Amino acid sequence: MADIILPHALPSALDGRDGLKLLSLDCFDTLLWRDTHAPSDLFGALPETTVPQRIWAEQRARNASALRRKRFEVSIDEIYRELLPNAPLDQRASAVGHELAAEALHCFAFAPTVELMREAKRRGLKVVIVSDTYLDADQLRGLIAAAAGDEVAGLIDAFFCSSVYGVSKGEGLYKHVLAETRVAPEAILHIGDNKHADVDGVAPYGVNTLHLKQFAEPTVQRLRLEAAVSAMLHPHADGVAVTHQPHRAALASAEPAITDPAEAFGFSTLGPVLHGFDRWLGDEAAALQACNGGQVHRLFLMRDGHLPRLVHEAGGTESTGHSIEISRFTAVAASFDNEEAVERYLQLELNGDLTAMMKQFLLPPSEISMVLKELPAQNKLPAFLKAIRNPARMRRIIKNSNAFADRLAQHVRGMVNPAKGDTLMLIDLGYNGTVQNAVEPVLKRLLGVEVAGRYLLLREQFRTGFDKKGLIDPTHYDANTLEALSRNVAVLEQTCTAAQGSVIDYQPDGTPIRRENSIKGRQSAIRDRIQTGCVRFVHAERDAVLRASAPDAVTMWRRTAVSVLARLMFLPMAHELALVSEFEHDVNLGVDDTVPLFDTAIAKRGLRQRGLFYMKGAERMYLPAELQGEGLSLKLALLASQRFGLALKYADFVDQTISLPVIVADGRNVTTGSVTATPTHDGYYLAPIPIDDCRFSVGLQFGQLFDWLQIESATFMPVKEFLNDAPKSGVEIAALPSLEGMEQTAPNLFRCDDEFGFMMVPPPPRQDDQPMMLAVVFRPIVAREAKPAPAARNVLLGAAA
Repeated sequence: MADIILPHALPSALDGRDGLKLLSLDCFDTLLWRDTHAPSDLFGALPETTVPQRIWAEQRARNASALRRKRFEVSIDEIYRELLPNAPLDQRASAVGHELAAEALHCFAFAPTVELMREAKRRGLKVVIVSDTYLDADQLRGLIAAAAGDEVAGLIDAFFCSSVYGVSKGEGLYKHVLAETRVAPEAILHIGDNKHADVDGVAPYGVNTLHLKQFAEPTVQRLRLEAAVSAMLHPHADGVAVTHQPHRAALASAEPAITDPAEAFGFSTLGPVLHGFDRWLGDEAAALQACNGGQVHRLFLMRDGHLPRLVHEAGGTESTGHSIEISRFTAVAASFDNEEAVERYLQLELNGDLTAMMKQFLLPPSEISMVLKELPAQNKLPAFLKAIRNPARMRRIIKNSNAFADRLAQHVRGMVNPAKGDTLMLIDLGYNGTVQNAVEPVLKRLLGVEVAGRYLLLREQFRTGFDKKGLIDPTHYDANTLEALSRNVAVLEQTCTAAQGSVIDYQPDGTPIRRENSIKGRQSAIRDRIQTGCVRFVHAERDAVLRASAPDAVTMWRRTAVSVLARLMFLPMAHELALVSEFEHDVNLGVDDTVPLFDTAIAKRGLRQRGLFYMKGAERMYLPAELQGEGLSLKLALLASQRFGLALKYADFVDQTISLPVIVADGRNVTTGSVTATPTHDGYYLAPIPIDDCRFSVGLQFGQLFDWLQIESATFMPVKEFLNDAPKSGVEIAALPSLEGMEQTAPNLFRCDDEFGFMMVPPPPRQDDQPMMLAVVFRPIVAREAKPAPAARNVLLGAAA
């Protein structure tokens, strides 16, 4: 078995290896790493050339070389002769130059490898690069210098390229290395990431070898899933690489040393997202400074701005960030400076909770109770609107709001004391910018400042005209993509937030008054460890990479952030969900309401009863997590449906049905027929049988079709709820069936004695005259081969009687 070395251990690879004279290194993915998932993804950055065209050209060049010279190794010039067969030499040379330039932009030196090279030089060893590549020695040296700098290129004494010698490492390239260096094999250490090439192709010559294992298998899978999600979210753009994964180096260098699963999650997933966000914020602050003048104050809105602020501080920039406590509740409470503002709020919250609305108007509890007590039992809204519009009450609302706004403004003064004309850059995760919508006019009026909102994710519900931007926003992504991300943002919010209650008011001096934190202590403890890992990523990314040139960093980190975030949202891994399985989300509206992020038990039942459509109307906040264990295909279906806004209906998922024979009896008459059972999930079918206003008993003749089956559930519900895309919870009534010719052998598992076996389901007690439905969810196990006997109807009728 080959010796393995992990990336973080590279600087000490020479320790304990006396007598070495030569350090031999692979180039790509050992010294030079790329910002892309796969090497061919870089071809997306080539002008006027598609990725498949570039791949096909290389295949044709290698096939042609095999025919002409009986070898598969080729040069980049030969590849471009196949790619541009009718182009003049200067055009081909220019195209080759474009590819080398793209490589230089997207390649960087892996810092631990460079440390190893420096240590080798300190010990007096020579350093050579041995690479399977279509570049020659001059091209490879030039690429390393352009990507990593002349100092790194200067550490290398010689290059051995497969394109020059006509053989790869697996075909004997190393015999040329030994012949030209004249160093004994036992005095050489070779390190590379490809076991077949760098170990199996080198070790037989007696050379010491180490297989550089870049990533553990879970990381390999995570990166692969991120690349897959990226392909669904990012249509190809000319001159842009297919994927962007600049976080690969940090993952390789630091992740293996992290033993705490929560810290590892924060490092590998939140780290790349928030690091990219912070880099973008730096550019935005500079742009605001140039545009507005004055001073730009970075105000991280608590609570969700807590982790972005920690990441900003870890970045070591000179710009100071400030924690500002302005919640949705306090921003809106400060915004009612006239009747029009009150009416606007009533319009937006017309169908909301009346108690919460009155709290938002800063009415005292006694007055809220009085208003509620005076509302009629039915059709409450007109009376409620009349009560709020009462002139005296309207004046109190405006007066209280103006006083509240003064306290909020004092809170801002206490933190940054902005001068007139300064810019307050409100920083938050997003996604609608509700706080900015409400508080911007207040801050401008009371402080004389400019206001700009900068968000990780921005998807406005209406075009406010305010200065709002997002790292991920409509400038770069379509509405469907933004909506898909916004639906699941709670998992990000609950891992970024501060462990404190939301602000509900301020003292006269601006000191925040918070409600009690409704989140469990265990959730806060896990979140703290997650945030520690995220901050750790910032340092690791800075220490893992050496580069002399860079691509469009904002584009690269934006696409990375989207891919990593969407992968977490739609394709979470089991160990990630284990960390947040008990997390709750608080709604942050001045009340103590919390909802679970996800519930796999409810999901499994919902999938079997309604398929993916069970999600409509669900109150949990992280619904894709509920699909864990149900297979990748279902998760990809959900991602595709939401990302592309597919207007699919339940009927579109039905590609086969079962005609289930039934009898229906009302005590006087008995009829027979069949119902169409449609597939839901995991082999289950749903059979809906109308029972009018609870007058009919239903016999389900499973014996005619099956020897064995599973019955997941049999429940009654109003027809209008059954047909509703988002049915209400708690409206189902469990059925109480009896069995004839059927035996329950295990939970939910039934055997039919013969073709006459059936289940009889009496109706529930009648409560009103609304039509009801019996919904039976079952899964066939063993089909009955014999045809139903003609006497089946008489037996069933007798049993019903």
